[in-house]
Amino acid sequence: MLDLKYVLAHLELVRAALDKRRAEVDLQPLVRLDAERRKAIIAVEALKKERNEASRSIGQKMKAGEEVGAIRESVRATGERIKALDERLKEIGAEITAILETIPNLPDESCPVGVDESANRVERVWGEKPTFDFELRDHVDLGVITETLDFERAAKITGARFAVHYGLGARLKRALVNFMLDLHTEQHGYREVIPPFIVNRDSLYGTGQLPKFEEDLFRLQQPADWYLIPTAEVPVTNLHRGEILREEDLPLRYTAFTPCFRAEAGSHGRDVRGLIRQHQFYKVELVTFSRPENSAEILEKLTSHAEEVLRRLGLHYRVVTLATGDLGFSAAKTYDLEVWLPSQNTFREISSCSNFGDFQARRAEIRYRPAGGGKPRFVHTLNGSGLAVGRTLVAILEQYQQVDGGFRLPKVLEPYLHSRLLD
Repeated sequence: MLDLKYVLAHLELVRAALDKRRAEVDLQPLVRLDAERRKAIIAVEALKKERNEASRSIGQKMKAGEEVGAIRESVRATGERIKALDERLKEIGAEITAILETIPNLPDESCPVGVDESANRVERVWGEKPTFDFELRDHVDLGVITETLDFERAAKITGARFAVHYGLGARLKRALVNFMLDLHTEQHGYREVIPPFIVNRDSLYGTGQLPKFEEDLFRLQQPADWYLIPTAEVPVTNLHRGEILREEDLPLRYTAFTPCFRAEAGSHGRDVRGLIRQHQFYKVELVTFSRPENSAEILEKLTSHAEEVLRRLGLHYRVVTLATGDLGFSAAKTYDLEVWLPSQNTFREISSCSNFGDFQARRAEIRYRPAGGGKPRFVHTLNGSGLAVGRTLVAILEQYQQVDGGFRLPKVLEPYLHSRLLD
């Protein structure tokens, strides 16, 4: 959530930043409501002063034996006016909050300006594009041939956009998770956490999924304010909701492996084949709480940590900076890691690494107390997938596929599998 004081003090700058995002937001209601709020506060203070003076005069007149009925009635009427103004102030506060909830984060100045993903900027490409002297298969066909993936039985069990993993496919998925977690905890300095996979409304509000993106969430019937998590970002970021951290403890780094659940309400039939866009999938997430001064640098580090997974797996990929029109609602800056999929002859997103500034921290009330003293400040939050497990499996199947429909294993995973598939 944006800071109201900042918005009102920098209206034209905020309008220009939102225009870059192609966000159609009318800021005038905020200006009008803030003016009404200020006027109401002045009126309430004046009425309270008037009431206090009248109340004191009642005592004085009673001592003098004078009639105080009219003054009592005036005090009562003034109290009613104060009560009405207080109620209106609460309404104004709620209206301001409701508007701020709909305004996306302001893009970082380093983001390329553009209406959509066509304006994304390629920062670097790693590895060589794999070449094949045989007819390519996609991961669905490879999964069928190797008997590692089963979409038909998953559809029978649940419905479309689910998968069953068998044998080596299941073991490979487990190996990927352990490899990623070991790398991030032992070499990148993250603390592993296993959070709840069900969260309440306050948690989803804190990270920006609610109220705007409710249609993409799976909601429980009972209790009605519980939801399945769309990403580990939600429970892990909310570990410190409502807390004041110590500056000496920052940055705080967490990694978590969780299932993720998304209704994909806005996908409109995209990627219905295979593992690319599932209702249930798995990710290893990276979350960092940072001082504002360090968040830009930490975004670079976090992104490099996600990249290291791809490099060790030997997967061809690239890094792009998202254009202003392609940014997520809460993000100020995002790097997408895109892995090469031979069957589609294109790069596909496998991780989004984002700096949210204090946008989430304001919603979730996550602050830190400066070491030198002073008023608590909002932290900056950052997160990224390190990596999406299903899409990593897709990339391995396709980039390491063999002429017979099998696939090789990245050597880095062999210790986790205790076996090896030879060419």
